[in-house]
Amino acid sequence: MQFNTIDFAVFFPIVFVLYWFVFNKTIKAQNIFLVITSYLFYSFWDWRFLSLIFLSSLIDFFIAKSLKKSSNCQRKLLVGISLFFNLGVIFVFKYFNFFIETFTEAFLLFNTPITYNSIEYVLPVGISFYTFQTLSYTIDVYRKRINATDDVFSFFAFVSFFPQLVAGPIERATNLLPQFQKRRFFTYSKAIDGLRLILGGLFKKMVIADNCALIVNNLFENYNDFSGSTLLCGAIFFGFQIYGDFSGYSDIAIGIARLLGIDLMKNFKFPYLSKNLIEFWRRWHISLSSWFRDYVYIPLGGNRVSKYRLIINVLVVFLLSGLWHGANLTFVFWGLFHGIALIVTIFFKEYLRSIKVFQNHDNDLINFLRIGITFSLVTIAWIFFRAETLREAFGYIDAIFSPSLFSIPQGNKWFFIFLMAYMGVEWFQRDKEHLLDVDYIYSKTFRYFIYYGMLFLVFYFAGDLQTFIYFQF
Repeated sequence: MQFNTIDFAVFFPIVFVLYWFVFNKTIKAQNIFLVITSYLFYSFWDWRFLSLIFLSSLIDFFIAKSLKKSSNCQRKLLVGISLFFNLGVIFVFKYFNFFIETFTEAFLLFNTPITYNSIEYVLPVGISFYTFQTLSYTIDVYRKRINATDDVFSFFAFVSFFPQLVAGPIERATNLLPQFQKRRFFTYSKAIDGLRLILGGLFKKMVIADNCALIVNNLFENYNDFSGSTLLCGAIFFGFQIYGDFSGYSDIAIGIARLLGIDLMKNFKFPYLSKNLIEFWRRWHISLSSWFRDYVYIPLGGNRVSKYRLIINVLVVFLLSGLWHGANLTFVFWGLFHGIALIVTIFFKEYLRSIKVFQNHDNDLINFLRIGITFSLVTIAWIFFRAETLREAFGYIDAIFSPSLFSIPQGNKWFFIFLMAYMGVEWFQRDKEHLLDVDYIYSKTFRYFIYYGMLFLVFYFAGDLQTFIYFQF
């Protein structure tokens, strides 16, 4: 069940009414209702994989409780069990075939062919999201940053909360779990802001992402038939597609949660306005990048190490980030590309600061130049993310940098102008909480003109329905 479908338009109002008017008497009743609702929501994809969510929740709930009264040796064993189960489930469903195939191909280099049996299965939707969420809880309890909860229903609600169950944000127990342990009350201002987030998210998904998808799919499938300038536009369109798709999902999820009295963390903060790659990763998929920072990068030593070790730490984090996105060499290369580019950014940061012109942070021309360079690097990297194989990715890039790069692009130029105009709106809203955070506009009439105008765009200019990209991760 996707957020932008008739099914969900029927499902959620029923949930909303029951949540606030029937099950609002006690915290326990609300939490049990949310768990049942979330499991029902997930079952629309495949009810068989509900057992994985249940087992992951149950194992980490009891492991965390056991950590409170265990010796140091036992604590390490318990957290090891949690790591083994959660990462093991991801490995089997997501990476087993990938590593077996890679291992087999490595033997072919030595003229030693080996046979293997691959596993045929369907990847459980959202497995990388909810396993990372429950795993972070166990690790935080192990580190004694939080106390293990004794409330099984609030914990199960924390793991399975349906707005962010299948594509994040990847929440931390320090933020989300306490909200399920106290009474929730309907707040009009929070609900209104939730509706604005949902509207903005639907606009990003249905108008920007789904229309971009129609163009991008055709260009990547037939890149040999188009000019370099058209393919360059296609890469840019994919950048907007994945941004509109994923940030749109996050906005809708956060908005739905607010209608239910729950605050989820911000997952995107106008990332294409970033002035360097360090800033980009502080603004893009914030819940995942902060997860890798806290549970991988900092334990490896962070930036308080030698320059050689720093390079290793950054590469490890981004290679893992690439693998998290999928079992394909294209994702590994995408992560490696970002890792190398980020290392260059880190080591040249001090040099750039020594250049007088870059010391003026209020210089809009310099800022636009830095934003343009960062966006260009990110766009090149997106080609590897979108391509099916490395051969296709390099072929696409090679086709871009042909003499036809300087020709007039084919296709809908008006939509490209529309996207540039949208970026102008983001630039204007860059210091606000989200796209439709327009409370600063004094005229209520003008605010509603903006809302109804965006609603009109959603209904009349929505592209063909496309599955959210991050559902595959």
